[in-house]
Amino acid sequence: MGIRVTQETIYRGTRCSVAQQAAALCYRTDRGKTEILLITTRGSGRWIIPKGWPIAGLTSAQSAAQEAWEEAGVKGTCAPDCLGQFSYFKHESGMQPLLCLVDVFPLRVKTIHPEYPECVARKRRWFAPKKASLRVSDPELSTVLLNFGSLPH
Repeated sequence: MGIRVTQETIYRGTRCSVAQQAAALCYRTDRGKTEILLITTRGSGRWIIPKGWPIAGLTSAQSAAQEAWEEAGVKGTCAPDCLGQFSYFKHESGMQPLLCLVDVFPLRVKTIHPEYPECVARKRRWFAPKKASLRVSDPELSTVLLNFGSLPH
């Protein structure tokens, strides 16, 4: 795991470390309409976008593209510029609380594969941007998805 702790802070009354992650906002355009690919988490089954820790030797955008392949089975062109950011509080037993700041990179999907590293553990589904924004539980991610829907692609 490439956890890179960048600082410490107080978040929701708890002292925690801060770490960076990268995420891919996977999208396609069909008949002039944009769709966003959401995947489920392995544990609770909540809808999210592919994300993960930085990968040594890769840029953040390249790390996001790798996560899109592993978690969603898609490949495509990932823009090098961050589209937005969201944060979440990661709790794991036996670990210090961790505040994750997630940079989101748009990835135009070119191919979708039926088999991929995490296909057994996750579901994936395409949504219109507004519906995608309503499916995710994180309000910051919801805003990123909704704003993406209003951009030209």
